[in-house]
Amino acid sequence: MSSKLFHACHQISLYPLVFSLLSLFRTHSTWTILIQGHCVANEVDNALLGPCSLRTNSEAQTHGGLSLKSCYGEPVVGIHTRKPILKPSLNTDTNHYVAAMSRVKAIATSLWLLHSSSLATRVLLTRNQVTHFFLHTPLPLFHPSHHLPFPITHQKLYFSSIPSSTVDLLLTNDWSQGLETQLENCCPSMTHETVLYVLKRLDKNPEKASCFFNWVCEKECFRASSSVFSLIVRVLATKDTMKQFWITLRLMKEKGFYLDEETYKTISMIFKKAKMNSDFVALTHFYNRMLEENAMQSVVTKVVGIVSGSEWGDEVMDELAKLKIQLSDNFVIRVLKELRHHPSKAYNFFHWVGKQSRYEHNTVTYNAIARVLARTDSIEEFWSAIEEMKSVGHELDIDTYIKISRQLQKCKMLEDAVKLYELMMDGSYKPSIYDCIHLLKSISSNDKPDLDLVSRVVQKFESTGHTLSKAIYDGIHRSLTSAGKLDEAQDIVKKMRNAGYEPDNITYSQIVFGLCKMKRFEEACEVLEEMESCGCIPDIKTWTILIQGHCVANEVDNALLCFAKMIEKGCDADADLLDVLVHGFLRQNRIEGAYKLVVEISSKCRISPWQATYKKLIEMLLRVMKFEEALELLRLMKCQNYPPQHEPFVSYISKFGSVEDAAQFLKALSVKSYPSLAVYVHVFESLFREGRLSEAKDLLYKCPHHIRKHGKISELFGSSESNSQTAAG
Repeated sequence: MSSKLFHACHQISLYPLVFSLLSLFRTHSTWTILIQGHCVANEVDNALLGPCSLRTNSEAQTHGGLSLKSCYGEPVVGIHTRKPILKPSLNTDTNHYVAAMSRVKAIATSLWLLHSSSLATRVLLTRNQVTHFFLHTPLPLFHPSHHLPFPITHQKLYFSSIPSSTVDLLLTNDWSQGLETQLENCCPSMTHETVLYVLKRLDKNPEKASCFFNWVCEKECFRASSSVFSLIVRVLATKDTMKQFWITLRLMKEKGFYLDEETYKTISMIFKKAKMNSDFVALTHFYNRMLEENAMQSVVTKVVGIVSGSEWGDEVMDELAKLKIQLSDNFVIRVLKELRHHPSKAYNFFHWVGKQSRYEHNTVTYNAIARVLARTDSIEEFWSAIEEMKSVGHELDIDTYIKISRQLQKCKMLEDAVKLYELMMDGSYKPSIYDCIHLLKSISSNDKPDLDLVSRVVQKFESTGHTLSKAIYDGIHRSLTSAGKLDEAQDIVKKMRNAGYEPDNITYSQIVFGLCKMKRFEEACEVLEEMESCGCIPDIKTWTILIQGHCVANEVDNALLCFAKMIEKGCDADADLLDVLVHGFLRQNRIEGAYKLVVEISSKCRISPWQATYKKLIEMLLRVMKFEEALELLRLMKCQNYPPQHEPFVSYISKFGSVEDAAQFLKALSVKSYPSLAVYVHVFESLFREGRLSEAKDLLYKCPHHIRKHGKISELFGSSESNSQTAAG
C-alpha cells in the first residue's frame, strides 16, 4: 500500500485517489508518505491536510510534525488558522475531520505566516492609471515595476499575553467558582492596566464584566481607581444591568471616587437614547448631589484658579504650597481634567505634584495627564510624558489609548495616531482589530491619504500574527483609490480574492470614488455596469458616490442622468442622495432648480429630506427673495415633524417682508397649534430693530387674542413706543 502511495504522490492528478485510499487505510506510514509527497511537490498547503485527518492527538503530533519538519526543518506552533484549499474525500468521517482540524490549527497558522510574505511591504506601489476594471474575472499579471522591491520577510509570531488570555478565559466560560480558580492561577496579581483592558474587552458582556469587577475588587493586591469605576459604570449602563449599575455607582461614591462630567454625560446620553427616563433623572440627581456634598471640589476649584490664572512660576508654586493640599490620585485627576484647556499648565502642575513629599505618580495619574496633553498645541509634551511613563514602568491603559487615538484622528494628527498605535501594538495591551480599521478609515478620509501611514499600520497589524480581514483589505483599498493609485488598488483586490474575499459593493464603491475623484466619469459608470454583469447589484451607496462625484465636478446634468438611470434600475433614492443633488445644484447657484428637485422627489419618491437640507435651501431661497418657495419648504418641514427654521424667515421679514408675509409665516407655523410666544416676540423685536414700528402694529392686529393681550407683548410695544418718542424728541 505504501509503495502505491509513493508513486501516486508524484502524480498531482492522483491526489483525490490518494485521499480515497487513506479513508480506507489509516496507518502511520501511509500518512507520512502522503504529507512528504505534497512537500516535495511544493504542495505545502495540501500537506496541511495530512495532520487534519489523523485519528488522535498523538498521531497528529507525531506524523504531522514529522512531515512538516521535512518542509520547514521543525514543527512550529502558532495560534491562528486558515482554510485549506482541498477537502478530504466524502468517504472521510466529517466529524472526525472537524475535530482533527482543530488539533492542528496552531501548526496551520504558523505555516501560513511563514509561507506568505507580508502584504504591508507591498502596499505602496508606483503607477496610478488603469483603463478598465473586471473584478469578477481573473486579474491580469502585473509588471514587476508595479511593486516596490521589498524583500520577503517572515512574520513575527504573536503568542497570547496574560491580558488577552484572561479575556479569552472569561469569554469562553460561565462565571463560577471554578473560573475564579482558573483566573487566580492565570493571573495571581492584577495591574490597573490589565483590569481596564479586560473590562474594555467585556463591554458587550456587562453581566460578566460586573462579575469580574466584583471579583478583582476583593483581591488585596488590587486598588480600584476612578478610571476603573468610570469604565465599569459605563459598561453597566444598560437596561439589563441597572441593578448592578446603581450598586457599583454607590460603591464608587463610598470609596471616595468622583463621577466626572465626561462619564456623566456619556451615561446620560445612553439613558436618553434608550428612553430610560427615570434612570436619567435619578442619575442627574445623584450627580448634582455628589457635587454639592463633595468637599474636595472647593479645593480643586482653588487650585485650578491659581494654576490657570497666572504664568507658571515661583509665585504659583508658593500659592499652591500655602493651601497644604492633601494629595491623592483622585484629587490630581480632577485637577488635571479641569485644566484640560490649559495643557501646558496642567503638565507643570503634574510635575509639581510629583516633587511633593509623600506622593508618587502612578499609572492612573500618568494616564490622566496623557489624555490632557494629546492636543495639537501640546503634542511634544504628550510624547515626553509617554517616554517618562515608560521609563518608570507604566503603560497606557486601553481605555486611555482609545480616547487619545480618537482625539488625534479627529484633529487630523494621523502621524501621531499611527505612532501611538505602533507603540500600543508593541505592548501588552494591544488595540483590537476594530481600532485598526477605524485608524485606516481616518487615514483614507484625507484628501491625499498618506500611504506610508497605511503601510505602517498594516505592517504592525501583521507583525503580531494577525491575518488580514475583509475590513482591513477595504481600508487599504480605500486609501489607494482615494490617492489615485488605481492599478495598485486593483492589485489589492487580487490579493483580497486570493485570501477568499470576493469584491462587493464596498470594493466597487471605492473604485468608483477614485475614478470620480480623477474625473474619469465614463470609466466610473462602466464599473457599475461591470458590477451588474457579475451579479453584484449596485446599492444606493454606490450610486450616491457616483452621483456625488459628478456633482463635485460641477457635472450636475450628468449627475441627474445617473440618478434617472438609478431609478430605472429599481434602486430607491434616500435623503443622503437628495442632499448630494441639492448641494450640486446650489454649487452652480441653481437655487430654483434645487427647490423643484426637493419638492418633486419628496412627493413622488416619498422621501423626507434631512433637516439640514431644508435649512440650507431655505436660506438660499430667501437670499434671492424667493419667499413663497421658502415658505412651502417650511410647510413640508412641519408636515414631517421637523422643528421649523425661524431665524432665516424672521431676518428676511424684518428687512424686506410685508405684514402679509409675516402673517403667512406665522400661519405656516400653526399646523397643529399656534406658534410659541417666543416666536412672536422674536418677530416683533426684529421689526423694532429695523425701525418698522408701524408694520409691527399692523401685524399685532392680525395676531390671536391671547398674543395681543399677553403682558410680555404689551411691555414690548410700550417700550418700543417710548424709545421711538425719545428718538423723535
